[in-house]
Amino acid sequence: MTSLPEHPERVSLRTLFLFFIPLGVSAVLINLSHVIINGTLARADDPELVIAGYATAMSLLTVSERPAVLFRETCSALVRDRVSYRAILKVAFIVFGASLVFGAMIGYTPVGTLVFAGAYGAEPEVADAAVNVYHVLMFLSIFSGIRCLYQGVIIYKMRTRWLTIGMVFRLGGMFLMAQYIMHIGVTSSTQGAVIFVFGMMIEAFVSWLEGRNLARKLPPESPECEVQSPRQILRFYNPLLFSSFIVVWVPPILNALLGNTDRGTLSISSFAVAGSLTNLCLGFFTYFHQIALQFYRTDPGQVKRFVLLIGFTPAILLTTFAFTPAGEWMLTHLLGVEGRLLTESMVALRGFIPFVLIFPWLDTLNGIILSKGQTKLMFGSQTGNAVVTTALIVVLTISLPAWTGILGALAQSGGMIAELGLLYWLFRRAMKTEVLDTLTAMPGEDTAR
Repeated sequence: MTSLPEHPERVSLRTLFLFFIPLGVSAVLINLSHVIINGTLARADDPELVIAGYATAMSLLTVSERPAVLFRETCSALVRDRVSYRAILKVAFIVFGASLVFGAMIGYTPVGTLVFAGAYGAEPEVADAAVNVYHVLMFLSIFSGIRCLYQGVIIYKMRTRWLTIGMVFRLGGMFLMAQYIMHIGVTSSTQGAVIFVFGMMIEAFVSWLEGRNLARKLPPESPECEVQSPRQILRFYNPLLFSSFIVVWVPPILNALLGNTDRGTLSISSFAVAGSLTNLCLGFFTYFHQIALQFYRTDPGQVKRFVLLIGFTPAILLTTFAFTPAGEWMLTHLLGVEGRLLTESMVALRGFIPFVLIFPWLDTLNGIILSKGQTKLMFGSQTGNAVVTTALIVVLTISLPAWTGILGALAQSGGMIAELGLLYWLFRRAMKTEVLDTLTAMPGEDTAR
């Protein structure tokens, strides 16, 4: 019996760039939304309290929003027909409901004060402001989830320009809302949440319009799609969810230990500033996993060439900023950094170079694993990242307490290297097991014939 070629189609680099560039642009535009909010809140009579209340609430949102955001990868990987689409909708309704209950618990019960004043150590006024912010933010996870769910369909159908279109409308709406709030007067942290949720509602609506239209055109049932029930969705989704909950607690640990160095405040500040510029360098390049997820099975060679072609760009950018006056200019003029903080931030930037060098290859491997549905491997590797990062920051802060933010950068870089190494080993082992299982099953199949 002759077998079909494993990769019958070819993909051009032009196709990959047309798919990737809108994703990268939308990722860059996300940073502007935070600029709009912070710029608006800075006009309050007491900007420190207003911004602190909003920032404290947002630090919890990074945890509570993760279940919704993961629907983008889950949907783009699994939805291939209307049966799988209906299955993921059922899971989404449960997750959105749980997010709403969690938000209400934070915003309308004493739990919110306990979290912000106790776990986060916020001052009473800041904790009260953060709780009030959650009266609005409790709805954000729902709109974010709707956005990501339908963006998954849009990405699968190669209509990625709609992600950029949605972000443009979102920013336009946020800008108009910010102008209205400045007109009536900036008085509370909650107004920042109003701007954010309003923008997310617009982006969710744009994604819903296009995504629902594309979902209607899916075949009733595809023979190539094995997903038929919510349980199958959860087998893919749950490892992503559990691993993300592990990873999001690493930054608070880093900040807590950096605060115990000889110059704690300077360490935390320089680490944060260097991290901001690092994220700026990475912003456009955070969707390699979607390239691998959508195209690796079709043309793995072209995917590798694409990553080789642009995968070193973030490291080149960050190295340029870390070792030339361009970095000092960026930090001074864009972030307003000067003095000792500028000096230590420049040093911390150098510790992030391995991080951005590794990221494209790790993200690509994650995409390959997503395309094969082996998300349990990612849970193992991201747990390894968290363990190594935590161990490194403990060792570094004890042995080099005179150093500042570069300790956090080196710890995160070490964790990233460990994650890539562990994930590659787990992936190779899984592939060998899969091949052995296939070879073992073949004689039985022949006998059955």
